[in-house]
Amino acid sequence: MENSKIPMSLKILYTSFMAVLVPFYWSAYGPSNFLYFCDIALFLTLVGIWREDSRWISMAAVGIIIPQMVWVADFLAMFFNFKLLGMTEYMFRDSISLFARSLSLFHGWLPFLLLYLLSKTGYHRKALIGWTLVAWAAMLVSYLFMPEPGQVLDNVNAPVNINYVYGFSETTKQQWLPDHLYLIVLMVVLPALVYWPTSKLLERYFGFGNVENDKAKATA
Repeated sequence: MENSKIPMSLKILYTSFMAVLVPFYWSAYGPSNFLYFCDIALFLTLVGIWREDSRWISMAAVGIIIPQMVWVADFLAMFFNFKLLGMTEYMFRDSISLFARSLSLFHGWLPFLLLYLLSKTGYHRKALIGWTLVAWAAMLVSYLFMPEPGQVLDNVNAPVNINYVYGFSETTKQQWLPDHLYLIVLMVVLPALVYWPTSKLLERYFGFGNVENDKAKATA
C-alpha cells in the first residue's frame, strides 16, 4: 500500500509469529489461555496492524504496557532465584516445553512494538473505555468460569487463576479480602491506577490518531 503507515514486512513477521503461537498455545495450554489480558492484546495488535487503526493498537497499549513491565520484572527476579510476585513461575516449569516458554517472551517485546505502532498511528481517544470494558469482561469470565488457584486439571499446563482474579499465586488464593470483594477492588484499581495513567501518558506523547478516518467510516 502506497500510503501505508506500517511496513508490510512487520505485518508479515507479526502475523507469522501469531500463526505459530496460537495453535501451539492452544495445544500446550488449552483455549482458556487466550483469556489472559496479554493474549487478548496480541489479537488486538494483529487487527490493528493490518487495519492500521489506532483504536485497536491503543487498546492493547493501554491494557498491557505497565503489566508487561511488571511481568518482565517478575521474570528477571525468578531467573535470579528471587520471588517477587510469582506470576512467572510457569516460565520455569519443566512440564512446559522450552519452545512454549520461549514464545512467552513476547511479554518483553510487545510493549515496545506497541509504542512503535503508536508512533505511526497516533493514540485513539476511545482506547481507555474500550480496553476497560474488555478487561472487565475477561475478569468476570475468569472469576466465574475458570479454574481457581491450586485446582487440579487434566491438562497440568492449563492456566488457573487467569488474570490473577484470586491474587498472584497459581497455588493459593490471596488472603486479604473475600474473593468477590477482591475481584471488585481489582476491577476498580486496574482502570484507576493502571489504565487511566497509561492512557494519559500515551495521549500526551502520541496525540490522537485515526479520528478523521473513524468519522469518515461512520458516515460512509
